[in-house]
Amino acid sequence: MEKDPETFAIIGAAMEVHRELGRGYQNALALEFQERGIPFKAEVELPVRNRGKLLSCGYRADFVCFKTIVVETKAVSQLTSADEAQLINELKATGLWRGPLLNFGGASLGHKRPVFGPSENLCKSANLWTKSICKNL
Repeated sequence: MEKDPETFAIIGAAMEVHRELGRGYQNALALEFQERGIPFKAEVELPVRNRGKLLSCGYRADFVCFKTIVVETKAVSQLTSADEAQLINELKATGLWRGPLLNFGGASLGHKRPVFGPSENLCKSANLWTKSICKNL
């Protein structure tokens, strides 16, 4: 997989937080993002649409960084396929395709990046999502 400097910066910030605090991570990760100049929003509501209609259910991303990267954080002994599925659903809801899944629950930071490449439909959806949700990021 090709290196992505923005995702690399996010994972680096998470590694620093884990090294310092272990499991006390979410607020500290926001501070680390600020210190490193990583633009982000925390606890971002992700609306879900079906056939153009907004559904009452939705997702909430822990962070959206650089307007284009959904970051999901966990503090569990081991990441599961359900954790990865949650992130993939959040990516599909936004039309975005980059998203590290960070686990602060182990002795060292765990992270996964689902293989989920851009497509023309996702890019169109992501442009609409970015304009409506992340305009102030």
